[in-house]
Amino acid sequence: MSRIRVQKISKQIERDVTDIIMNEIKDTKIGFVTVTGAEVTNDLSFCKIYYSVLGGENRREAATKALIRSKGFIRSELSKRLSIRKVPELIFEIDESIEYGNKIDTMLNELRRQGKM
Repeated sequence: MSRIRVQKISKQIERDVTDIIMNEIKDTKIGFVTVTGAEVTNDLSFCKIYYSVLGGENRREAATKALIRSKGFIRSELSKRLSIRKVPELIFEIDESIEYGNKIDTMLNELRRQGKM
C-alpha cells in the first residue's frame, strides 16, 4: 500500500481515537489520556496507538487496563468513521517521551542552578 495513504490513515486513526476516548468512553478510570501518535502497518492489520497519562504510576496502570477493556468499543467506533474495509487491530503503548523530556529538563535546570553550565 502507498506510504502516503498509510500515513493519512494513521493520522485519521489518531484523531478519531482521541475523539472517541474524550467523548464516547464513559469509563472514569481512563482519566487524562492523551493520544500522542498512531502507527499503522503497511498491510493495515495492526495499529499501535501511543498515549500518555497525566498522573502517577497508579493512574497509568488504571488507564492502561481501561483502554484494554475499551479496545473493542474503540475499534467498532473506528469502523463507523473510517472508509476502509478492515479496521486494524489496536495495540496501546505508553509514550514515555514526554516524561523523559521533563526529566532531562529538570536535570538541566539543576545543573544551571549549580553553575555547572
